Amino acid sequence: MTMSHSDNQEELVLTSEDFAGCGWEEVLAGSDRKKYSFIRQAFSDAAKQAIDEGRQAHGKVLSLLAGACSMMLSPDSTNEPFKPWWSDGQQRSIIPDDLSETDVAFFAEVVETIDDPWLKARLSDLVWLLQRPRNVKFALAAIDSYRTISLDPETLVHDRDKYWQRAINLARLLGAGAGDRLAKMETSIIKTLTLVTKEDGSLGIWLADLLKSNALGGDHSTTIATKLESLAREFESEDEFRKALECFQASAYWFKESGDKEKSTEMTVEVAESWVKEAVARLSSDQPSHVVAASFYEKAIQTYRTIPRSERATYSVNERIAELRRSLNESGERSLDEMGVISSPGQDISQIIKNAREAVRGKALDEALKAFVNLSHTNVKKLRESTTELLHKSPLQALIPAMFMSSDGRVTAKRLGMNLSTTSSGDDEEVIYSKMVENYRIQVDLVVRGCIWPAQEVLLLEHRLREADFVNLARQSPIVPIGRELLFGKALFAGYDRDFATALHILVPQIEHMVRYHLKQAGVQTTNIDSNGIENENGLSSLMDLPQTEEIFGADLSFEIRALFCVPFGPNLRNNLAHGLLDDRSCYSIETIYAWWLGLKLVFNTFWNALSSNAESKEQDEEQ
Repeated sequence: MTMSHSDNQEELVLTSEDFAGCGWEEVLAGSDRKKYSFIRQAFSDAAKQAIDEGRQAHGKVLSLLAGACSMMLSPDSTNEPFKPWWSDGQQRSIIPDDLSETDVAFFAEVVETIDDPWLKARLSDLVWLLQRPRNVKFALAAIDSYRTISLDPETLVHDRDKYWQRAINLARLLGAGAGDRLAKMETSIIKTLTLVTKEDGSLGIWLADLLKSNALGGDHSTTIATKLESLAREFESEDEFRKALECFQASAYWFKESGDKEKSTEMTVEVAESWVKEAVARLSSDQPSHVVAASFYEKAIQTYRTIPRSERATYSVNERIAELRRSLNESGERSLDEMGVISSPGQDISQIIKNAREAVRGKALDEALKAFVNLSHTNVKKLRESTTELLHKSPLQALIPAMFMSSDGRVTAKRLGMNLSTTSSGDDEEVIYSKMVENYRIQVDLVVRGCIWPAQEVLLLEHRLREADFVNLARQSPIVPIGRELLFGKALFAGYDRDFATALHILVPQIEHMVRYHLKQAGVQTTNIDSNGIENENGLSSLMDLPQTEEIFGADLSFEIRALFCVPFGPNLRNNLAHGLLDDRSCYSIETIYAWWLGLKLVFNTFWNALSSNAESKEQDEEQ
């Protein structure tokens, strides 16, 4: 923890006169109040100046204000809504629990004299959180101050969306004690939404999502849906397809909420056909991208499949899906030549670490993430060749049978010794595969320690991403099934935030569903019927054994999923997680970190291919 108080300052008992005379109003007037980090820096600089000038009491006041404004707001947490703005694992910046009762009492004494909404909101919120017994007036003051922060495009750029979410959460917590504040916030959000224009970018989508996530706006569903449809058509007219898609999707939700199922279905069809338009545009360009076209066709098919069967006839949905499936297959077959990866050269771990850090350092966010997820690639063909060669060069390790045990001493798998004659057998294949998995785990260890971990450190220093960013990424990735965007986004964000336990518990079942979903889309049977006639879904291990799995996901990805999640002589993450066999340490293992990174790689690469092709197509159109 870092605190700027000297020993002499700690002994100072602050008064309201110290606050009034410290110059806080002048500090705020001279600062950029677009976000709390700017205010923190202004107060911190003023505190140092006051201390240098011998004004110890004023220095302590300003230092306390800097500490209060430094905390990062996490609005969805009721008990820990404020996090440190930096932490290196051993030290961190100030959090609410670092404030003494005297500090909190001082804030409570002076907060009513503050007219600046940013400072008043933060101090009121901290007093409400920390003071015992609680006084509801501080929660109300925080709500009233937070909701004075304007709702405009800069709201999203400067993280101000969190403050409205915090105000809503506090109002819900207080219930009737908040009076009509929640209703007034609802009215303000809806009014702002109705005035949004295309030039406001994603503001309309965010306002609609804010209402949706907080179960607000229900009585105005038609108004909201109609506005979103209007925005979608504006974006579409300017070929801003991604924003149009988001607006169409949101509009479909709000029309459904209003009870207008027909209009909701119409919007869903618009979403699907927007994906088709993108696919056709890519294929008709001077340099067609079949990778991108395939991803768009897949999204269109996924969208059409969400339409209830009772409503499909109106839009000839089944026939349209059949058409799109043919287009998808054609583009898929022609997309293989467009794939590419970035690999990390060198064998020396220090050089690999250096290369990984340099691969992401100083780059724009999208380029940094592109480099990060492509730091390594598993080539199962080469892995098999090198493994087989090694086994024949070192026959002793191949001849000796092996037994695999879990961390609690259970025997989880056995394998026979290898027959090194010219005639191979099924047992030999088992030996080769188990050694491939063993070598793969060595590779995973090297990739995590040498590439993923050091590169992620650079990303965390240079780029701050929110959960909403990962949810949006998942929403635009063809590999993520519709309706699972939030879960994928939460898992990927948790891993980026280095909460790998949460990431693993969310991501593993979603990867299993992703595999099952795409197999079903290809017409593969993914269920079995038991002796009682009950139809059950096959688990991930059974799904990965299907011959069609490798055809759909490719040999490399199929091997990685099976090796990481399914086989008993590997990490076996899926089965160990499902049966509660992973302890605290296991949830932060090398394989867990790699599994998160692999999930991010799957989601990001398709998104990136689509984004890059879209930009290239627009540039070509402008040149023409």
